[in-house]
Amino acid sequence: MTHVMPMCARGTIGDIMADIIEVKIPHSGSVENVEINEWLVAVGDDVEADQAIADVSTDKVDTELVAPCDGRIAALLFGDESELSVGTVAALMVAPGVSDEDAAAAAADYTPSSDG
Repeated sequence: MTHVMPMCARGTIGDIMADIIEVKIPHSGSVENVEINEWLVAVGDDVEADQAIADVSTDKVDTELVAPCDGRIAALLFGDESELSVGTVAALMVAPGVSDEDAAAAAADYTPSSDG
């Protein structure tokens, strides 16, 4: 089983050389739901901290979902035009340099964190 590590942590999980980094819909004021208008990245893309990875909108504003740290996109858990609640894990990342095979294995073995 792949365990979720603290945001942007790196290390080994079992035989898989990858830590899962959850990209969650952030809390912002009174907003409860966000719509993913369009993903700006694909699985396998390398991203930098604070890089926009999706265009999103609320009932009040259009904005971007950003990568929490440097890494590689391992999975996009929802499609374009999906409406998600604040705190929902929208994507999974792995540390920079993780192979495509290890990233795919880690994402396939992903178990959501229990810290909400």
